[in-house]
Amino acid sequence: MPTTPKRPALSASMSERVVNNRNTGRLRRITYDRETILAVAVELFNEHGYEATSIDALSRRLNLTKSALYHHYSGKEELLKIAIERALDGLEGVFAEEGARVGSARDRLEYVMHSAVQRLVRDMPFVTLLLRLRGNTELERRALQRRKALDNHLAELVQAAKDEGSLREDIDARTTARILFGILNSLVEWYRPSGILSAEQLADQVVAVAFKGIGAPES
Repeated sequence: MPTTPKRPALSASMSERVVNNRNTGRLRRITYDRETILAVAVELFNEHGYEATSIDALSRRLNLTKSALYHHYSGKEELLKIAIERALDGLEGVFAEEGARVGSARDRLEYVMHSAVQRLVRDMPFVTLLLRLRGNTELERRALQRRKALDNHLAELVQAAKDEGSLREDIDARTTARILFGILNSLVEWYRPSGILSAEQLADQVVAVAFKGIGAPES
């Protein structure tokens, strides 16, 4: 007797659902891994807020059973933790790069801004979620402390550039750092990667506009 070929087994890191193919009428299987589930969860958190998003809602969006979701993640908090760590690790990593540590303070500051724009675009859904945290849980409060540390790093860099004479003398370093981060944070509200500007072009324009205002006057 002819045998039916066996379908390849799923790995422990994957789940699947069966849907009807509208074109052929046949059933087809859609496979989900941890990364896909995380992306959909972040999408829901950004649409409805973390507190208002339930595991039931995520299960419905994916058309997966809750038991399949719990196979990959322990719950909402783990999803939030991984998502905000993705955003923070990326932004913190900018300050560890060679361009942020070598050269004049002005060059390092411009490098940080340019790279931060590109990192924000790459991780935009995760950064959007990070920016909407309100400190309602211990996890969120820890994330906000890490955000504050980024503000401090940028303020120190602004002060160093001011001290070397490459920025205007009449600016306050901490206020300027907040303004610069405000420019970065605003990008999540209007920038679309599918638009006319690439991430590189966007970074160039942000740096050009920001430093036109705070740069020291040319003699």
